[in-house]
Amino acid sequence: MSLTPDDSPGFLLWRTTLRWQRAVTAALEPFDLTHVQFVLLACAWWLNREGGRPNQLSVARQAGADVKMASQVLRKLEDKGLLVRETDPADSRAKLLRVTDRGRELIERAVAEVERTDAAFFAAAPDRPALVSTLRALADGERR
Repeated sequence: MSLTPDDSPGFLLWRTTLRWQRAVTAALEPFDLTHVQFVLLACAWWLNREGGRPNQLSVARQAGADVKMASQVLRKLEDKGLLVRETDPADSRAKLLRVTDRGRELIERAVAEVERTDAAFFAAAPDRPALVSTLRALADGERR
């Protein structure tokens, strides 16, 4: 049986992902954030909101990002004044992350804009809860 590209879930996911990334990149441009900066800052913000002081490893894991790449991006976010990286008193090799007031204000506005972008992009999905459930299962599959 011969598949065409339009019959391949992987190829369709690739094309969909590229379209979605372009939409999110455009939404983040006014905030001077790249997509990966947005994701890592949002993860640190979410973890801070829960009362925690995440380290770089926990933020990278939540984002599903490479730890070394995440460290470089988090350093850039620190340079922008959006978060502070402090040495963990319990482990001098680890850096604890705290989103600054400026970073919190920026990420709250950026999250709202990305949520609007997502709502518009995924409006074509006939059953959004089913789509989210499917994507969650696919994303969590790598953890098994």
